[in-house]
Amino acid sequence: MTIHELTTPAALVDTTRMTRNIQTMQQRMNYLGVAFRPHVKTTKCIAIAQAQIAAGAKGITVSTLKEAEQFFAAGINDILYAVGMVAPKLNQAAALIQRGCALKIIADSVESASAIMAYSEAHKLTFEVWIEIDTDGHRSGVKPASEELITIGHILNRHKRTLGGVMTHAGSSYDLNTPAALQILAEQERSLCVLAASRLRATGLPCPNVSIGSTPTALSAQQLEDVTEVRAGVYVFYDLVMSNVGVCSVNDIALSVLTTVIGHQVDKGWAIVDAGWMAMSRDRGTQKQSNDYGYGQVCDASGRVIEGYQLIAANQEHGILSQVKPDNDQVITARFPVGTQLRILPNHACATGAQFPSYHPINDQQVISPAWDRFYGW
Repeated sequence: MTIHELTTPAALVDTTRMTRNIQTMQQRMNYLGVAFRPHVKTTKCIAIAQAQIAAGAKGITVSTLKEAEQFFAAGINDILYAVGMVAPKLNQAAALIQRGCALKIIADSVESASAIMAYSEAHKLTFEVWIEIDTDGHRSGVKPASEELITIGHILNRHKRTLGGVMTHAGSSYDLNTPAALQILAEQERSLCVLAASRLRATGLPCPNVSIGSTPTALSAQQLEDVTEVRAGVYVFYDLVMSNVGVCSVNDIALSVLTTVIGHQVDKGWAIVDAGWMAMSRDRGTQKQSNDYGYGQVCDASGRVIEGYQLIAANQEHGILSQVKPDNDQVITARFPVGTQLRILPNHACATGAQFPSYHPINDQQVISPAWDRFYGW
């Protein structure tokens, strides 16, 4: 069937764009000589993860243990859970390991490392733990030059085979928008994570894995000496935030929301569509960037950008489509008649994808059946 037969709003995945995105990233990692472990939190979809692995990815990264359970059940074994571990989640992680999953977990504090080791000793179970390193002050992680890093390393190494390496995520790359700045941050991410690994090894501790990554730094790194793997997630779909960062064009964005015009406010120059924030999410990630796309960029049903129009506001089930610079658009009803189907490109693909139970893969306007299910929960 065609997209015109779908009930709206619906999440569409342009398979041509997605496949190109996957191949481009994998080829770059191959060129730089590192393994690639995609972060599947963006899509939470087995069919897409399988496409990434088929292209050459080695293992996956997840953001919830529920994701790990679902992907392991689908036959993917090598999984990094890239969120700091706390004691209440250790039973869930242990159950995966006992079923044969090669799960890696992370710690970035003495408290976390101590809780993991206490559980390990009490249950006679060995975890593989990577230490999270803060290389840009963006989020979590231990400083690479700190004494705490070494203390954590020694706690984890009380039993051999527990300390598996170091990992970092330069999330501040999302705030940049020039190739030069991105290259500098990519090298900072690499060098500081390598420094952490070197300091652990200098004290006699093992550090076989050095894992770095974000979509912008993965695409901007000039060399990855002493790095063993890179992680990135949103590259598979891209979004308007990434377009503003400068690592893709709007024409690379593979995810869109199909919506239908359901009414107008002629005096305001509005068309009302059936994709509100329940479809697009409330993420306004482009608001602080050079180009604010409101709640999303409007495209026609073929995916071509309609210049000058955005989803300027959103209620729960209603989106308001208007000119970015209103000029009393009295012909809005003729331009977008009731029943017109449009596509909206998202600010943040992870957040918009999370609003839907499944994706409809498409080739041009042709729907490829069946739909691809996506996961929920923690």
